[in-house]
Amino acid sequence: MGTDTIKAFILRHFKHFNAAALVDAAEGYQRLMSSGGQMLMTIAGAMSTAEIGISLAEMIRRDKVHAISCTGANLEEDVFNLVAHDHYHRIPNYRDLAPSDELELLNRQLNRVTDTCIPEEEAMRRIEGRILEAWVEADRKGEGFFPHEFFYHLLREGKLEPYQIDPEDSWLLAACEKNLPIFVPGWEDSTLGNIYASHCLRGNIRNVHTVRGGIEYMMSLSQWYRDTCRNHPVGFFQIGGGIAGDFPICVVPMLRQDMGMKDVNLWSYFCQISDSTTSYGSYSGAVPNEKITWEKIAVDTPAYIIESDATIVAPLIFAYVLDSDA
Repeated sequence: MGTDTIKAFILRHFKHFNAAALVDAAEGYQRLMSSGGQMLMTIAGAMSTAEIGISLAEMIRRDKVHAISCTGANLEEDVFNLVAHDHYHRIPNYRDLAPSDELELLNRQLNRVTDTCIPEEEAMRRIEGRILEAWVEADRKGEGFFPHEFFYHLLREGKLEPYQIDPEDSWLLAACEKNLPIFVPGWEDSTLGNIYASHCLRGNIRNVHTVRGGIEYMMSLSQWYRDTCRNHPVGFFQIGGGIAGDFPICVVPMLRQDMGMKDVNLWSYFCQISDSTTSYGSYSGAVPNEKITWEKIAVDTPAYIIESDATIVAPLIFAYVLDSDA
């Protein structure tokens, strides 16, 4: 590539099909930023275990991401990687594993995510010990915080150190430094969510609402959106599908239709990276135009779908957007 930037390389080689869609989406992203827009990013799948923080953290630091909606797994797995990276195991031949091989991984307390195994003791149980103290203290005081706020507290107090990766490569640390709004729908469907439920069942936590949940997250999101869209066009960048994307995009029709706030603007940009092909009845496989009927985006909203692997596409788009400011 010589002295070419990644943006120059992409513009030279990415001419057609999903490659061209990547360029169009990246250009649209940059136009939104140049017009004073703000971007909400949604993170599904196992992107944190795929170390998306290496590229996403810089996007956050450079004010290219202004809010995040993610699964509970992506919230915690960025921290697991932060504190236990040296104990992770990669299995390149994961497609060849027999059930007996999977059982051996279980016996070694290695939880497999495709080709990467998260070490239970060094990651999950270590974090459980730290965050349980915070949960119990908040419960004793009658306080309640969102899942990401508990992590923000621990990170700011240095209670998760030492780190095993460069802190610059953690998207949650970058978000914490910016005090970025984060929304985590369905947090209970995560390792720490399961652990929290177990401590409630045991009686170690008396008030189940010590960790605040989904309805309050939606109310918080609605306030963020109303405040933001008054002064900025707001974009929606979706990595994967599922609840991480479906939850936040619904805030617009909720405000306009259920609250009767017709002055609330529709999303001003939409992009989804997904390997879910277009299909009947699938939200992840729905084309952007379907969202017009739900009053989420407008007829003229710049909308893109890139049917490819987000672990490849997202870092390229991020690099393109960052290069555009260079």
